[in-house]
Amino acid sequence: MTQTSQEVTKLLADWSCGDQTVPDKLMPLVYEELRRLAHLYMRREKPGHTLQTSALVNEAYVRLVDQNNIQWESRAHFFGIAARLMRQILVDQARRRNAKRGGGAIRVSLNEATIVAHEQSASVMALDDALKRLEEIDPRKSRIVELRFFGGMSIEETAATLGVSPGTVMRDWTFIRAWLRKEMEH
Repeated sequence: MTQTSQEVTKLLADWSCGDQTVPDKLMPLVYEELRRLAHLYMRREKPGHTLQTSALVNEAYVRLVDQNNIQWESRAHFFGIAARLMRQILVDQARRRNAKRGGGAIRVSLNEATIVAHEQSASVMALDDALKRLEEIDPRKSRIVELRFFGGMSIEETAATLGVSPGTVMRDWTFIRAWLRKEMEH
């Protein structure tokens, strides 16, 4: 564990104990990693997306700071929650874009860029709906998606965060990909 990782872990423990000065100390240490996470999310968005990577980082951090009574388990737990918040921010934005269009069917008169944007929004919302169903069925598998797909964690990091073996994560990951593919086809 690097010195920065140890410092983040200590700050998170202090935050869990009620130290309200931690968010200001933590941001410089986690910003680049949060930016990397946000960049992974933004790569999946359509070109010209109105939300920029830094805005996604800032919005997620504001929401992280607003979390009440979280007992931070680890640095990985922090980034897992950050990944979930980033996903939710993008889903909320997709829903707002869809609502502005009336949420109805795509009209032939719309230009191709609008059609692609609508399909992208629908895809993000469909993925979010599928992940919510997965969470109801098996919360651990849902967390694996958040940590691996959205959080960019390796099999080993995911296993350590969840307290399971890497083999369990690999088996679950194989199942999850097949399950999501089937769910997204509907």
